[in-house]
Amino acid sequence: MSHSSTQKHGFEETAIALLLGLMTMITFVNVVLRYLFNLSLIWGLEVTLILFAWLVLLGVSYGVKITAHLGVDALTNIMSPGLRKTVALVAGAICIIYSFLLLKGAWDYWAPYAEFSRTSGRWFPTGFEQTRGQSFYITDQVPMPGFLRFLEDWINYGETYDKLPRVVPYAILPVGMALLLYRFIQATYRIWTGAQDSLIVSHEVEDEIEQLQADHSDAAVNHTKPGT
Repeated sequence: MSHSSTQKHGFEETAIALLLGLMTMITFVNVVLRYLFNLSLIWGLEVTLILFAWLVLLGVSYGVKITAHLGVDALTNIMSPGLRKTVALVAGAICIIYSFLLLKGAWDYWAPYAEFSRTSGRWFPTGFEQTRGQSFYITDQVPMPGFLRFLEDWINYGETYDKLPRVVPYAILPVGMALLLYRFIQATYRIWTGAQDSLIVSHEVEDEIEQLQADHSDAAVNHTKPGT
């Protein structure tokens, strides 16, 4: 059962569209400045790289949401419906655990930049441990936007930032992993309720593509016949 056709537009779609638009605009402006005026946005490349990283991490959860991730289903296709559902639920549980571990690692990496504490425990969080703050780390070239000056008082003890602090671009790590965990929980629940068959893209899509190609070939042949 295909689920992607019933999905409504949400956070990932909007964010991905905005990120693609910003990346395109910054790159276009930089090319125009360089070739027409011999100028460049010094921070343009770094911002584009940051936006691309955000795009990738949001795209992972979006792929789970619309069931677009690739996989091998040669074995599950020969199973009975009940066994296939059981295997899909086990796979969903494993993905939930894996994404939870990713979320813990993402939080532990980002937390010091926001003056928060890392979690204790090697695999699963058992609490919080004292962590040396790293809010003073900044990006290489990205200027500090005025609307983010409140971060100076919040996490940098009133010290002025001359560049964008790393806490901002790195925030996509816990956000992206939290979205991934949420989408895996959603997908596993849909499998449980029978609204979805698996976590990977169905071969129904391949069949539809082959049918479209066949229809296109037939249309081309009919177009070349005399009198058509």
